[in-house]
Amino acid sequence: MSAPLPYGAPITLEHARRVMAAAEAEALAQGWPMAIAIVGSGGHLVMLHALDQVQHGSVAVAQAKAETAVNFRRPSKLFEDAVAAGGLGLRILGMDNLLPLDGGLPLVVNGQVVGAIGVSGMQSTQDAQVAAAGAVALDGASAG
Repeated sequence: MSAPLPYGAPITLEHARRVMAAAEAEALAQGWPMAIAIVGSGGHLVMLHALDQVQHGSVAVAQAKAETAVNFRRPSKLFEDAVAAGGLGLRILGMDNLLPLDGGLPLVVNGQVVGAIGVSGMQSTQDAQVAAAGAVALDGASAG
């Protein structure tokens, strides 16, 4: 297993807007009411959008998915998969600092984790689809 990517400076507001716009566009194109959270590399909320008719509980879940992805520098789906596999993976359920559900992705610029996106509102695979649309929007971005 390779070392995780290093942390970088927190995501800029310009980059967060780009990520949010792409994620929101995907959610709206699918007709999915979503909560979309973007956190910086320190885990602090940078941007939160709750689309019309999103279930209230999804707001906190989106934030928790983003925090999980940035705090562990990996997609939240890896934890979902570990729990689903059972056995030793079930130990994850004893941790109170992560959410083992798909839909949280680290945001990377120049090989550094600058933040994360978390999405909630539909099934976790659909949440992940919207998160991925946002993360892709950073492709080609550079720091500064």
